[in-house]
Amino acid sequence: MSESATKTISAITSPHQLPQAKRLVIKVGSSSLTTVSGGISHERLKFLVDTLAETLRNGTEVILVSSGAIAAGLAPLGLAKRPKDLATQQAAAAVGQGLLLAQYTQLFDEYDQRVGQVLLTADDLMRRSSYTNALRSLVRLLNLGVLPIVNENDAVATREIRFGDNDRLASLVAHLVKADALLLFSDVDSVYDAHPDDGGSRITTIEHPDELEAVDLGTPGAAGVGTGGMITKVDAATLSSSAGIPTLVTSTDNAAKALRGEDVGTWFAARNSRRSARDVWLAYLANIEGKLILDAGAVKAIASGTNSLLAAGITAVRGEFEAGDVVEICDADGTPFARGLVNFGSHELPDMLGHSTTELVEEMGAGYDRSVVHVDDLALIEPIF
Repeated sequence: MSESATKTISAITSPHQLPQAKRLVIKVGSSSLTTVSGGISHERLKFLVDTLAETLRNGTEVILVSSGAIAAGLAPLGLAKRPKDLATQQAAAAVGQGLLLAQYTQLFDEYDQRVGQVLLTADDLMRRSSYTNALRSLVRLLNLGVLPIVNENDAVATREIRFGDNDRLASLVAHLVKADALLLFSDVDSVYDAHPDDGGSRITTIEHPDELEAVDLGTPGAAGVGTGGMITKVDAATLSSSAGIPTLVTSTDNAAKALRGEDVGTWFAARNSRRSARDVWLAYLANIEGKLILDAGAVKAIASGTNSLLAAGITAVRGEFEAGDVVEICDADGTPFARGLVNFGSHELPDMLGHSTTELVEEMGAGYDRSVVHVDDLALIEPIF
């Protein structure tokens, strides 16, 4: 596929090597930056900035994915807790984003470090033109010595184009910029095999997602001001590590130790080859609107990763979707093995099934010579859990 990343895995193979990383993506959660009442904690923010400044001085490029915009906007708007409706969330983000960036700017200025704000929606990493522009912007900022501070554009993002939480956003950004590693900082110091209050022990390294099958990760959102929980962090860490980028999950309190290569948190070892952010989004995070069932020959052709999906190889269509939606591509048993952007709606496809491209043009006219899913818009998947 043209958007596929190079067939490499990060040179960083253990958390002890993090000081040697050339480029890191670091995500910090809302609970690590704000007070209980929802305002920005100057002390917590200063601790994070001091820690990152040391890493930057050592020559490592850092992209910071920072939550906290909505939480920072709560107190100024007189809101006692995080709103549930989208419009109020957008309003809080619009107020809080400026306050958050102003404090980052002031604190990093003490180290003569410039910062730049980059706001993204999921749509920015799905469309080829904006995907390329996002990468160009981030890389140029780094080349100019600027620390990019990335957040989801909550002030305008709709439910349909939201990442859902900044853990997933950080994972995609790490793939976008081909980071050596991803670090997810929150208020939890590690992944445990059971709740620490119940005698659970820290899991130091996870080589394969199967190792987490028996682990109770709790429920997301327990921290209060944030949207994620351990589930979202483990999902993001597994996603990144499964696509070639190692990931460390630990607390913001452990940030300095982690960046010095000390033994903290839970390390998700990289496996498989790197994939592009767009490929990762299609494979694991995009909203699925329907399914296409293929015959055995088409399954083999698509599974190779080098062929487009044609109508001749499709045996059934399930669900309702429009051209441009993401659909699952399944074998004869209905088991998904790929996902892709479909070029025809579900109302058009039934009349096209089993027909060759030549037959479709003859019977249905110009425009039906296109593939149902182009190879550039296909992403093979493997189960994360």
